[in-house]
Amino acid sequence: MDIQIGRGKIARRAYGIDEIALVPGTRTLDPALADTTWRIGNIERKIPIIASAMDGVIDVEMAVRLSELGALGVLNLEGIQTRYDNPEPILDRIALVNKDEFVPLMQELYAEPIKAELVKQRIQEIKSRGGIAAVSATPVGAMKYGSVVAEAGADLFFVQATVVSSAHLSPESITPLDLAEFCREMLSR
Repeated sequence: MDIQIGRGKIARRAYGIDEIALVPGTRTLDPALADTTWRIGNIERKIPIIASAMDGVIDVEMAVRLSELGALGVLNLEGIQTRYDNPEPILDRIALVNKDEFVPLMQELYAEPIKAELVKQRIQEIKSRGGIAAVSATPVGAMKYGSVVAEAGADLFFVQATVVSSAHLSPESITPLDLAEFCREMLSR
């Protein structure tokens, strides 16, 4: 099913794993005849997987490995990877914390500011190892780090939010991300 996303653009609906039911059919297909290739712009992937932009899922190593396998991993630019030079001990702390200490620990860890030089470094690490540098940030993060992401040469930039539109209305005190303008600026860099 096609979905209108504005300005004459159409997208195909994607499904989550909870929405898929496999049932036996009357015909089968040899895997050699199946084509799972998909494209975003000039990037083509053979495996229809985009791994989530979550600290516990994607780091530089996993982004590169998924690229090698034909899938795509998206690095969260507002997470642990861009706040700490060495994120491994931080991730270990998160993994070992009990549920009563989780919220205070996360508040402590995310109080560390995002470092623009780490945003650039992580993107360059992925690219230098032959991976596709797909990154993600909130609309505020996109406005703040878009130029750094473009300078570092990211291949894809996902804007993550509950609702994203090209004409978001907000109070006068808040400057919303103009998605159309952001895309134009990213393409011109």
